[in-house]
Amino acid sequence: MSTKLKGDIAEQATILHALKLGWGVLKPLGDRLSYDLVFDVEGVLLKVQVKSSWFGEKTGNYVVDNRRTRTNRRNIVRSPYSENDFDFAVAYIEELDLFYVFPVDVFISYGSEIHLVETDKRQRKPRSSDYREAWHLILQKGAAQKETSA
Repeated sequence: MSTKLKGDIAEQATILHALKLGWGVLKPLGDRLSYDLVFDVEGVLLKVQVKSSWFGEKTGNYVVDNRRTRTNRRNIVRSPYSENDFDFAVAYIEELDLFYVFPVDVFISYGSEIHLVETDKRQRKPRSSDYREAWHLILQKGAAQKETSA
C-alpha cells in the first residue's frame, strides 16, 4: 500500500470519528497547507494535521514521523513543523483503528519520530500514551477559545 493511500485512509478515519463526535469538518483544497483538516468544534475552528503510522519491526512499536515531508522527482525533503502550523496532530493506527491526539507543542517536541507503544510488556508507560484517544483535548481547546472570544 502506498504512503499516499495510507494517508488518505487516515484522513477519512479521522473525518468519520470527528463527525461521530458531532464536530463539523472542513477539508482544504490541495495539499500545500501545513494542516489537512479543520474541525469546527462548537463554532471554534481548529487546524488538524493527520499522520498515519507504520509498524516498526525492530522496536515492536507503531511509529509516526513528526516532520513535514515534501517530495519532488529527485528527493524527499523533511523539515520540522512549527507551533503555528496547526493546533493538533492526529496519528492513526489503521490496524487497531486507534487514534493519538497530540497538541501541536507536544507533537513537535519529539525528535523526528513518535513511538506509539501498544503493548503492556513495558515497566513504565511512554509519554505518548497520555495522548491515546485524547479527543477531549480538542474539545477543551475549543471551549477555552470560545470563552476567550466571548
